[in-house]
Amino acid sequence: MRSDAGVPESVLLRGVSVLRDPHRSPEPEDVLLEGERLVALGEGAAEQGRRMGLAPRPAAGCLLAPCLVDPHSVLERPRDGVEETLDSLLRSAAAAGYGQVGLLPRAASWRDRPDRLLQHHEHPVRLHCWGGFSLDGAGRDLAPHRDLLGAGVVGLADDLVLPDPALLDRGLLLGEMGEAPLLLAPRDPSLSAGGFVREGIESIRAGWPTDPAVSELLPLRTLLTLAEVHPSRRLVPMHLSTQAGVTLLAPAVEAGHCRAATAHWWSLVRDTSLLAPADEGWTLVPSLGGPGDRQALIDALRRGVITAVAVSHEPLDAEEQGLPPDQRRPGLAGHRFVLPMLWEALVRQRGWSVSELWQALSWGPSALIGREPEQLLEGSNRWLLFDPAHRWIPRQQDPDSCLAANQPLLDQPLLGRVVGCGLAGGLRVVPERLGAGDP
Repeated sequence: MRSDAGVPESVLLRGVSVLRDPHRSPEPEDVLLEGERLVALGEGAAEQGRRMGLAPRPAAGCLLAPCLVDPHSVLERPRDGVEETLDSLLRSAAAAGYGQVGLLPRAASWRDRPDRLLQHHEHPVRLHCWGGFSLDGAGRDLAPHRDLLGAGVVGLADDLVLPDPALLDRGLLLGEMGEAPLLLAPRDPSLSAGGFVREGIESIRAGWPTDPAVSELLPLRTLLTLAEVHPSRRLVPMHLSTQAGVTLLAPAVEAGHCRAATAHWWSLVRDTSLLAPADEGWTLVPSLGGPGDRQALIDALRRGVITAVAVSHEPLDAEEQGLPPDQRRPGLAGHRFVLPMLWEALVRQRGWSVSELWQALSWGPSALIGREPEQLLEGSNRWLLFDPAHRWIPRQQDPDSCLAANQPLLDQPLLGRVVGCGLAGGLRVVPERLGAGDP
């Protein structure tokens, strides 16, 4: 019996590197998969496979691991969006190995009241909503925090600008959020001077208007001061992006005033020295930094100053994507690029362990949103299989592609791919080809 993708429903893989949970390092084991279900691991897998008459298929070099977790992304029109829908987002996220996705409050109907939250969906990917800190994200009036938390939000958040400090202080003093995280962007666009790329030799040469680091640094100082004044609250800086910001945040983390922070995945794999002027990926919020910013973010992630990597999926439709970069909304889309690109940047190039990478992409984000860490369990469909040696070219028309037009690496050869996920129906490639990639 075979799946729709042509992969046998029951497959015995030999020599897979298996990462079970945060407390163990990967070890080579046999793996028995049946469709979307992880049937058995280790000796139990080999024994059951023999009883079923399955020939082991070599898969050394591949990694079986728990699902990834995206702590925050954006979906403005989940039901009728041209650029993305809830169904298309969760389908593509599952194919990329993501088992949980958090959505920021920004939407056509701002998620600042319980009746505006996304309550029901049938996809196996777990969906989490952040509730609005202020009504309509306008930064003028507080949203009903207690009601939102009672309705099941994972925490409170605002948009990609730091709200008025007086409103923040009032909300923290009222304390209806309790110990739930308050996710805030340390960004003041009035200090950006119209720029959208960090200052540096590379950005000046490219001719882009530059955004000084002070647009992040001054709001971050305010945020960390509030965190010190209100030590019982969980203030989480979102999208840290500069070397100066890391330098400022690190002492606050060591002192226990700030226990979590996030970074955008693209800021960890690209900087202004690695993009040609015509490339996608120049326009982000916060602005893309230079090589020093990127290295500082990577170091902070490894040291635990930054605790979670966010996909920060912000889809655009083809019409808006066709505008010049300085005339369209900033942002990038696509979950399927994150693991391959971070594997290249952190594991291959910098020698990170697999466990360190999963701390950044799965277990750290789980802790941020207050959920138990993902783990491999026999009988479960919450697994992914990653082949670091699989060569492929992502296309817009791929079945696992999202709808968004602003995917940064379309039509470019990539190394490393999630070749199967239980939440997406199981394996998508014939096991004999694991490690070989597309012909």
